[in-house]
Amino acid sequence: MRISFVWSTELAVRKTCKIAGALLLAAALLPAPHGRAQNPDTMMPEASATKARQILAQLFNAMGGAAYLNARESECSGRFSQFGHNSDLTSYMEFKDYWRFPDNHRIDYGKKGNIIDSFSGDDGWTLDHDGVSEQTYPQLQAFQEQLRKDPHYLFRFRLKEPGLRPVDWVELTDQKEWTYRVAVLRENHLMVRFVVIEPDPENHDRIEEVTSYANYHPLDGVETAFQIVRTRNGRRILQAFFDTCKYNPNLPADFFSKAALEQRFREVGSRADKKKAAQAND
Repeated sequence: MRISFVWSTELAVRKTCKIAGALLLAAALLPAPHGRAQNPDTMMPEASATKARQILAQLFNAMGGAAYLNARESECSGRFSQFGHNSDLTSYMEFKDYWRFPDNHRIDYGKKGNIIDSFSGDDGWTLDHDGVSEQTYPQLQAFQEQLRKDPHYLFRFRLKEPGLRPVDWVELTDQKEWTYRVAVLRENHLMVRFVVIEPDPENHDRIEEVTSYANYHPLDGVETAFQIVRTRNGRRILQAFFDTCKYNPNLPADFFSKAALEQRFREVGSRADKKKAAQAND
C-alpha cells in the first residue's frame, strides 16, 4: 500500500473566499499548513506516508484504540428518517441495528420489530407481512456497495488492501477509483465527516455521498456517534439519532440467518399474515 499525505487545497479556497458559518467551520476541521513542510510539492514520500499514518493513528486511538479496531459485534437502537426527492422529511421510525463484523448486518424496524432486513455476506433475507423471503439481487448489490461506503468497514478491514492509497486530507483511493475522504477534528481526533466519491456509470459524472458524525459517547471503550446525517450530491437523504449501542453483545450464532427471521415471524407475525404466508407456500 502506497501512503501519502497532501494538504488539501480546499482549506485555502475556503479561507480566501471568506465564506461564513458552516463552511468556515468545515475549513477549520482541516489540518492547518505549517510552512512548506505541508506542501505536497515539497514533502518527500516517506514524510508524506508518516503524516498520513499519524492522522489515522490519532483517529483510531480517539475512537477507542484496540476496543474500536477489534470490535466483533455491535447492537444499537434509535430513530431514523429518510428524505424524499423534494427533500421532504419522512416520519421517524424506531429501529434496532445489529452487526457481526465485517459483513453480517440486520435491521429490525418499528416498535414490534416485525419488518426486518438481514444480510450475511452475499446472502440476505427480509421479513415482512408476507413472511420471510430472499433479498433481491439489486438489494444484495446495494448492501455490498454500502459496505464499501462505510468508514468503519474501511478502517477495520480494508486498509491493508492492495492498491488502497491515502493521498489527501486524509484521502484514500481504491483500485476501482472510488475516493474516500476523512475529516478529523483536530481538538479530539474524532471523525466528523466521511466522504465517498464514486464514478456515476450513467452519465460519466461523479456521485458524492457525505456522512457527518456528531454527539459522540464512549460505550464499551468505543467512541460512538449518536447523530448521523447523510447527503448525496448535496441532497439530504437520511438522518439518524441513536439512543444506545453495545459492542460485542454476544448475539446468537444464527442471528443473521434465514432461520432466525423465520423464527421471528412465528413470534411477531399476525394470524392473518401467517395464514397468507402459508397459502403462498402451498
